[in-house]
Amino acid sequence: MDALSPAQLNQFRKHMAAFIEFDDAEWAICIQYLNVWQLKKKEHFIEAGEVCKTLGFVLSGSVRYYHLIDGNDITNYFSFENDYVSSYKSFLTGEPSINYIQALEPTTIITVSKKDWEAMLSNPILAYKIERFGRLLAEYYLICYEDRVTSFITQSPEERYLKLMETGRDILRRIPQHYVANFLGITPVSLSRIRRRILV
Repeated sequence: MDALSPAQLNQFRKHMAAFIEFDDAEWAICIQYLNVWQLKKKEHFIEAGEVCKTLGFVLSGSVRYYHLIDGNDITNYFSFENDYVSSYKSFLTGEPSINYIQALEPTTIITVSKKDWEAMLSNPILAYKIERFGRLLAEYYLICYEDRVTSFITQSPEERYLKLMETGRDILRRIPQHYVANFLGITPVSLSRIRRRILV
């Protein structure tokens, strides 16, 4: 594992502030528990059946979350720069992960291990804020999940694609189209038809 640069730490601290803010003394303690991973393209952050022992924050690059069903991989989510990455249920419960998380391009991730997470929760200086951060992160994951499920119930594939054009241009620009189609719950052929209709 490489050492984290001041710029990388500042990037992480800035985006953590959406959940919690550390003063300088707290931050000096917190960064002692942080590491950095470099994932190559197609390298896995976690595989199904493994217990996820790491919580991450994407500094650069991207990952996709997918399941294997009857030999076919089904993409269900992506994380890009300044987003968190983990099989969070597995991380919290110690149960095996049910999904895979794979780098789509060379990806740099700040990580904290489950062991160090527990150490921060036991640290009297950090405990309150780390516990709050964990709760708010869980709420964030829950909202993302609910939004995704709701979109499949209330929106057509074309509506989901148009929404993606508004909010997820990185997905459309950087991700292979068959993964985008998978994410939208349609075939690549259907995606091509939608794109042609929109461009007309």
